[in-house]
Amino acid sequence: MHSDAFLAGITELLPRLRRFASGLARNPVDADDLCQAAVERALLSRQQWQEGTRLDSWMYRIMRNLWIDEARSRTRRDKTFAEEEAGAQVGAIGAQEAATELSMVDRALANLPDDQREAVLLVLVEGYKYAEAADIIGCPIGTLTSRLLRGREALMAKLGEAA
Repeated sequence: MHSDAFLAGITELLPRLRRFASGLARNPVDADDLCQAAVERALLSRQQWQEGTRLDSWMYRIMRNLWIDEARSRTRRDKTFAEEEAGAQVGAIGAQEAATELSMVDRALANLPDDQREAVLLVLVEGYKYAEAADIIGCPIGTLTSRLLRGREALMAKLGEAA
């Protein structure tokens, strides 16, 4: 893909990438950082992308891998340090603020385990076919189907409780 077409393809994907990042990160600031890191990684690694393959799948895989790396890093970091925001939340009414920021679906989605949330985001939100989503995640279709089924059931249960 010519450089201009490659850049145009990434630019066209930005709304979808931001939506996927928001679903993974569950925090607008982290989602923006994740999206920016994914685009930066793609630009630096553009020679690794193979023309004729799907740019969107390649970008989702980059973003997913970055998110996994960040989650692992955060897990290690949290074992040692208190969260930076801990002091800012003293005396704040977090539940009210969270309720105004998140819709019922966003809250229910945020409570899903990571593997189920990923499957739901790729198939139900982004509209990928099962085989494509399984390829992005790097798992067999049966595993994706199982995660998607459990994710749907959990979402329906949580949304049913909210009603």
